[in-house]
Amino acid sequence: MSTSSAKLFARARKRIPGGVNSPVRAFRGVGGEPFFVDRAQGSHIWTVDDRELIEYVGSWGPAILGHAHPKIVSAVCDGAHRGISFGIPNPFEVELAELICAWMPAIEKVRMVNSGTEATMSCLRLARGFTKRDKIIKFAGCYHGHTDSLLVKAGSGALTHGQPDSAGIPKAIAEKTVVLPFNDIDAVRIAFHENKDQVACLILEPIPANAGLFFPREDFLRQLREESAKNGALLIFDEVMTGFRVARGGAQQLYGVRPDLTALGKVIGGGLPVGAFGGRAEIMDCLSPEGPVYQAGTLSGNPLAMTAGLAQLRELERVDGWKCLEQLGAQLEDRIGDAVSKTALTFHRIGSMFCLFFTHGPVVDLDSARLSDTQRFAKFFHACVERGVYFAPSQFETNFISTAHSAADIEETAKIMRETLANL
Repeated sequence: MSTSSAKLFARARKRIPGGVNSPVRAFRGVGGEPFFVDRAQGSHIWTVDDRELIEYVGSWGPAILGHAHPKIVSAVCDGAHRGISFGIPNPFEVELAELICAWMPAIEKVRMVNSGTEATMSCLRLARGFTKRDKIIKFAGCYHGHTDSLLVKAGSGALTHGQPDSAGIPKAIAEKTVVLPFNDIDAVRIAFHENKDQVACLILEPIPANAGLFFPREDFLRQLREESAKNGALLIFDEVMTGFRVARGGAQQLYGVRPDLTALGKVIGGGLPVGAFGGRAEIMDCLSPEGPVYQAGTLSGNPLAMTAGLAQLRELERVDGWKCLEQLGAQLEDRIGDAVSKTALTFHRIGSMFCLFFTHGPVVDLDSARLSDTQRFAKFFHACVERGVYFAPSQFETNFISTAHSAADIEETAKIMRETLANL
């Protein structure tokens, strides 16, 4: 690691647990120590040692137009002059709510929050309040933030009530969560049968993007919709990653399935801390002050985040960003196809999201993703960084292309990937 980054990391470790404010940044999944970023512009970042890298993390998804896009920067600067935070309603939260509801027909009403974790946590509370049931069903490999009820993984069997996946979570809370393998509709049917009239909701990433990237089998989401409705449970899509990125209307538009509730984040804040959750009006009206389910936040609907999000979404639509992102993603997939097949690896992509699994596949759930050779991935990761390309520092994360990536960026990235794979 470079001298300046090494010094900063040493200082950070004295005052910040692990030296980082979010665990994946510590590079534990790839070894070594992290570098520190000084600035970012478009598709590139510069470290504190002035190393320039083409990067594909994009603040883990929000930078869909690239870093420091002029229209977003201008919106934030203009907004800051009017006031950074009010704690009072502002016009921009109304405008963003209207835009979200227009782009996602499954959302009739929406409430702003400050993170994806807060959005999913609020969805669970609302689902339990609406159905008057306590249990939830989630899927192994789908990450929904660090809420107690959701930091649970499968035990010794597909239908075993989970054990906490983190210290500090009471077993009594974990026992309310049933964890199933993704893409297994039979397991879902059995779980509903074994927990008859007890399940408040079924929550999932419609396209899991926190265990690498894998996809729902044909009809899986439609079947989940049917089973949830049949059993009186709400279907919740966590589209914090996919919302407004894989399509104008998110994954629910791509697959033609309407959930009862949707959790959003990332792109809707233009890079500022933000989240949102919404759904059918009759469910959302259970929230305080209309209904008995309490949820609040001093900074919810923050004017800077709202103006940044509006600027980003409007620009994305103006330039037909999804068409551009698909073209760039297809270019990368085409340029590395031979190299991936020769090395018996698995490359997954949907639009501008992609992941290279160091296993021959197929990868359809968490168990198959875990067959990846993480040591080979670590060597690949560090070799790419040395040559000027920064991917997510974990085999089990997803990478993101922005509209700021140029065809030349993609060509250079593909060249480095091909040569690195040949030398592993």
